[in-house]
Amino acid sequence: MAKDPFLSGKSGRIDLIEVPEMRYFMIDGAGPPEGPVYSAAIEALYALAYGARFQGKALGHDEKVGPLEGLWWADDYSAYTDGRREEWLWTMMIRAQSWLDESILDGLRDTAMAKRKKKPVTAEAISRVGLRSLTEGACLQALHVGPYSDEAPLIARMHDQEMPARGLRPRGKHHEIYLSDPRRVAPEKLKTLIRQPVAPVE
Repeated sequence: MAKDPFLSGKSGRIDLIEVPEMRYFMIDGAGPPEGPVYSAAIEALYALAYGARFQGKALGHDEKVGPLEGLWWADDYSAYTDGRREEWLWTMMIRAQSWLDESILDGLRDTAMAKRKKKPVTAEAISRVGLRSLTEGACLQALHVGPYSDEAPLIARMHDQEMPARGLRPRGKHHEIYLSDPRRVAPEKLKTLIRQPVAPVE
């Protein structure tokens, strides 16, 4: 089976790709990725994505659950450079199956919430997950191998070297695609795609 061109990369290389419109399960939030709000958001996304996976199989569809992805930003960029994680803003997401529509999502959401009556924070997060489209267009994308905390040099190279060399500027939000499960993969072997939408310098 051919690799998904939007979920691939080679360490040390920065590619310019064109990303079409895609639909995702999405949930918005704020705060550090080790916090309870973030954890509940991730659990909510997986509950719905796997609920759709199992229902899809029963209907004859065989689309698997994609990797966790995230859009990250802050009102003040120094929140990143200074490590003020409580000020981070994010939209976490998983690509939605092509056959899924809002009516089916409503049923999946009700089922998932009913199963988590004893976990009100997660049930509340499930209630906030929606189906939304994202069109990023032209993007620089690169594969980072290693701990999330070591991404900064690659991001700096992308912004400070690659964009000027190609006559580009950043446009849109910083996008990360988590190809590895940090619960099962050693930090030095984690694979993360770094994606940044770009536009020509005018």
